[in-house]
Amino acid sequence: MGKIKSTLPNIVLSLTSICLVAGVALAAANKYTEKVILETKSLIIQNVIRQVTPAFDNDPVKEQYKIAVAGGDTLTLYPAKKGGKLVGCAVESYSKKGFSGMIRVIAGFDADNKLYNYSVLEHNETPGLGSKMEEWFRENKNRQHIIGHDMSKSLLKINKDGGDIDAITAATISSRAFLEAINRAYYAFSDDVDALSEMTNNGAGEQNDRQRFRRQRTRQQTRQPGRQPRRN
Repeated sequence: MGKIKSTLPNIVLSLTSICLVAGVALAAANKYTEKVILETKSLIIQNVIRQVTPAFDNDPVKEQYKIAVAGGDTLTLYPAKKGGKLVGCAVESYSKKGFSGMIRVIAGFDADNKLYNYSVLEHNETPGLGSKMEEWFRENKNRQHIIGHDMSKSLLKINKDGGDIDAITAATISSRAFLEAINRAYYAFSDDVDALSEMTNNGAGEQNDRQRFRRQRTRQQTRQPGRQPRRN
C-alpha cells in the first residue's frame, strides 16, 4: 500500500473527520447529561413536594402547571391528589425583597387552605440571622410558628407590619420577605382551588382542561400583594 502524502487537502480532510466525530460524541454526551440532570431535578422536587403536602398517590411533577403573577413572572403549582381527590398543592414561590435579594421557597397547602409545610429552596441571607428562616417559623414557641395557619382567614405578617408573627431576631427584612413568598404562594393556590378541583373531577391528565385553564388564568388580572385573597 502506498504511503498517503501529507498534502494540505488530506490534512484538512483528516481534521474535519476528527472534528465531526468529536462533535457527534459531545452532542450525545450533552444530551445524556441533560437527561440525567432533568431526572435528578424531578426526583428532588418530588421529594420536596412529599415534605410539604399531605400524602398523595399521583405524580404532581407530571401534572404541574404555571400561572401568571404580577410583574410578568410565573409560579409553578404541583397538585397533590389521593384516590383521584385533591388533598393539597405545593407552590414554588419567591420574594425579591430579601436582605440579600432573592428568596425562593416551595409552600404546601392542604385542601382546607392551611399551610401544611414549607421548604426554602434558595436564599443568600446572612448566616445565623436571615438564614434561620428554614427552621425559625416551624418552632412552636412564642409567636413564630406558622405551620397549620389558616391562610383563608389571614395572611402572614410580622408584628411590625400589623401581624402576629415574631420576626427572626435582628432579621426583620429577611422575615418579611420570607412571609411575602409564602403569601404569594397562597394567592396562587387560593385563586386555583376551584380549577384544581375541576381537573380532579375530570380525571388526572385532562390536557384540554389544563390548557383551557392556563389560558383563562393568563387573561385574568393578577392579585396584587397586600390585597385580601378570595375566601373559599
